[in-house]
Amino acid sequence: MPLSRRRHPDEPVVQSVTSAPANIADEQAGRIRRYLFTMAVRTVCFIACVLTATAGAPWWVWGSLALLAVLLPYVAVVMVNAVAPRGAGRGGAPVTPRGDGPTQIGR
Repeated sequence: MPLSRRRHPDEPVVQSVTSAPANIADEQAGRIRRYLFTMAVRTVCFIACVLTATAGAPWWVWGSLALLAVLLPYVAVVMVNAVAPRGAGRGGAPVTPRGDGPTQIGR
């Protein structure tokens, strides 16, 4: 039964389960995995920077690795803090109060 149809005129509209936002725990776990991966790449860049610098590689090789090791924590933090927008859902009817509630006190 679609959301817009009602059996009786005074029957409330029920919200659809598909309009619920994504699970927050799953979203946080995905962000943590991305952060840990980025920090692992940073660690590899730092170790490779030290190894290439001591091995006598050109300055641009170990300099690029050092630059990545410095910039990747910023990138990781920005990616972790980027939360997906919570949309209104897909096609759910808005929840509006019914008119049979208590009357307000007039002036």
